Amino acid sequence: MCFFGCYFFGTLGINIGYHRLLTHRGFRCPKWLERALVLLGVCNLQEAPAYWVAVHRRHHQFADEDPDPHSPLISFFWSHVGWVCAEKVGEDRDVLAQRHAADLLADPLYASLQRHGWYLANLLSWIVFFAGGYCAALIAGETTREAVRLGSSLLLWGVFVRTVIVWHLTWSINSVSHLWGYRNYETPDKSRNNIVFGILSNGEGWHNNHHADPTSARHGHQWWGLDVAYLTIRCLGALGLAKNIAHPSPRLTSAKPLATTGRA
Repeated sequence: MCFFGCYFFGTLGINIGYHRLLTHRGFRCPKWLERALVLLGVCNLQEAPAYWVAVHRRHHQFADEDPDPHSPLISFFWSHVGWVCAEKVGEDRDVLAQRHAADLLADPLYASLQRHGWYLANLLSWIVFFAGGYCAALIAGETTREAVRLGSSLLLWGVFVRTVIVWHLTWSINSVSHLWGYRNYETPDKSRNNIVFGILSNGEGWHNNHHADPTSARHGHQWWGLDVAYLTIRCLGALGLAKNIAHPSPRLTSAKPLATTGRA
C-alpha cells in the first residue's frame, strides 16, 4: 500500500497533477481528469493546489536568488524543509496565490481548496483508508478487533508513512537537485540532474533539464533518463485522455550537453 500510494498520490497527484499539468501546462486533459489528479495531489498534505503552484512558479521566476521561496543559498535545511515551517514565503499565502496563480483561483474548486478545503479532503482520504480496511476485514469474516487492526495498518502505511515519503521526495528536488548532480544545459540557476532522485521521484530529479525547458512534460531527456511521470502522460495520451503534450524544445535536443558534475 505504501509503494502503490507513492505512485498513486505522489506521481499522479504531485508530479503530474500539481506540477506538470497545473503549474506548467505541459499537456491538456479533460477537466474531470485534471481535477481527479489534483485531488490526489491534495491528499499529500502539501497545501492547496493554487498555493503550491504559486510557490513553484515563483521558484522558477527567481531560481536560486533571494526571492526564491526555497533557495539552497540559505542552507540545505532551509531549501529542504525549513521554508515549509515558515509562516510566510515572501508574502501571505493568499497574496502569493493571487499573484502567481490567479488562473487557478478562477476555478471554483481550486478557490474552495485554497480556503482550507484541502484539510477536509485529507481527512476524508484518511477515513476512506481506515474504513476500507475495516470493512474488508469484516467481509472476510474477521473479528472487530482484527478489522480495526487492518484499518489502522492501511491508515499507517497507506497514508501517514506514504505521505512522509512523498514529502521528502518532493523537498529533495528543491534541495538536493540544486546542489549535487550534473548539468546538461547552461541555465541562470544552479539546477542539476540528480540520478538518484531522478529515479526515486519518477522523473522529477532531472531538474536541470526541467529548468532549461519548464513547459516540457518530459524531464528525462536522455534515453536512459527514466521518467515514469512522462511515460504515464504518454499512456494517457494513447488512451485519448491527454493531448498537446509538450516535448523538449528542438534547440535543447540539438545542443551539446555540458555534462558537468559535482556540487554547484
